[in-house]
Amino acid sequence: MVYKTAGAEPLIMQPQIVFFGNSRLAASRTRLAALAYAVTIALLAPMPARAAQTSPEAKAVADATAHAVPGFWDPRRRPERPDMSRLTMIRFLTEVDYPPFNFTGADGNPAGFNVDLARALCEEIKVTCTVQMRKFETLLDALSSNRGDAIIASLAVTPQTRTKLDFTDPYYRTPARFVARKDAVIPEMRPEYLEGRKIGAVAGSAHEAYLKAMFTDAELHSYPNAEALRAALKRGEVDFIFGDAISLAFWINGTDSENCCAFAGAPFLESRYFGEGVGIAVRKGNDTLRQALNWALFRVWDKGQYTDLWLRYFSVSPF
Repeated sequence: MVYKTAGAEPLIMQPQIVFFGNSRLAASRTRLAALAYAVTIALLAPMPARAAQTSPEAKAVADATAHAVPGFWDPRRRPERPDMSRLTMIRFLTEVDYPPFNFTGADGNPAGFNVDLARALCEEIKVTCTVQMRKFETLLDALSSNRGDAIIASLAVTPQTRTKLDFTDPYYRTPARFVARKDAVIPEMRPEYLEGRKIGAVAGSAHEAYLKAMFTDAELHSYPNAEALRAALKRGEVDFIFGDAISLAFWINGTDSENCCAFAGAPFLESRYFGEGVGIAVRKGNDTLRQALNWALFRVWDKGQYTDLWLRYFSVSPF
């Protein structure tokens, strides 16, 4: 899963810090975000002329790989600007190595989707920020001991993390999706369509649990890890695999897949299995910062900057 859960034991390391102020971001390349509504996914429709000239199989592959940008903000509910006069600096904490969300850039400074989003939020709030890179296991301890103000590190919002932290509204979720070989993609993945078909999933995962609960007439094959699962699909050992869509998107678009495969059907977003999403974590009771970040998240999305960042980091959409 691309979501992460907080560990208990802190590890010692040298944090890496980068400062950024209110430098103006480049204009957005696209305004697709205006099409997205609260907790819905804006799917880009294929051009009618192109669809008419392609076979159903080719169209299914095209539809499955069409780019889409998630949206969790409702343009009809525009939040009021909160009082941010007491905010003079925000110290963001992020993870060391979790690309494309967090990683060390060529200049040695923090980089990635989460880091660039933090930069955009600080530009909107008009406050100077820092980003400290730490091992994931140390983030909660660093926040609770006042060595940072907010965690932006793909930290999952769960009942367990909510007991320790407050979260902003979600700014992304990790859907689950089916993947098939390109010559076997089908547009809809309903249980009745997959009766007797071989489906692979990682053993012990939420994806395996979902298949056991919902796709009871399929033939389930379990694998010890994601690498074994993907290899089974390439070999034709299974008809479909089911897993974390963000990881699968990078595999589909990478060299390891050897251009074998594509998404089949739509994303699955049931929170009971696949989580509530990812938000920015702050210390319990820090409503001033949480509300400021929520306001800034909406503004960044409304201006199209969120879409710009998403398209920059996700060349194959998981949605």
